[in-house]
Amino acid sequence: MKSLKGQLILDPGKLQGSFFHRTVILVCQHDDEGAFGLVLNRVMPNKVGDVLVANLPDGLKKEPIYLGGPVQPQALSYLYNDAFIPDANVIPNLALGHSLDGLLEIGDSFSPDKRLRIFARYAGWSSGQLDDEMKRETWMTHPATLDLVFHGEPETLWRQILSQKGWKHRLTAEGPEDLSWN
Repeated sequence: MKSLKGQLILDPGKLQGSFFHRTVILVCQHDDEGAFGLVLNRVMPNKVGDVLVANLPDGLKKEPIYLGGPVQPQALSYLYNDAFIPDANVIPNLALGHSLDGLLEIGDSFSPDKRLRIFARYAGWSSGQLDDEMKRETWMTHPATLDLVFHGEPETLWRQILSQKGWKHRLTAEGPEDLSWN
């Protein structure tokens, strides 16, 4: 199967009752060994300063934390973009990092163009697992863009993307979260 690195995968409305119900995930890595992704539309109530015990720049302390997935509670990941990132490793001008030192370096940057999302946990798939889920049409894909990754209203992201996929998907996007409420 073709690598989904740099693509968004989203619940097409079939994952009710699971952690992934109505999620949008950026696939950051996908190869023969498995896949790694981050949920883009689940903001936690905590700020970085509430969770990380480190000497953080004030700007970082106020950043929201996103729930990147159900795997590994201690995992820290972040996505960032700036005017130009030569070592972008997800899509052009978007980099993924995991180290606290790297996060602190970004936090100390005075670039007016930088954008940053910080995640606790992640979504992970073992070798071939995501490929099998794609064959079973568990997920639908959508091209990732910087504007979608750093969407200003993450809680509306799933509905917005799904609504663009045609009338059947628009009905799902506009329907109640639990169909028994209908």
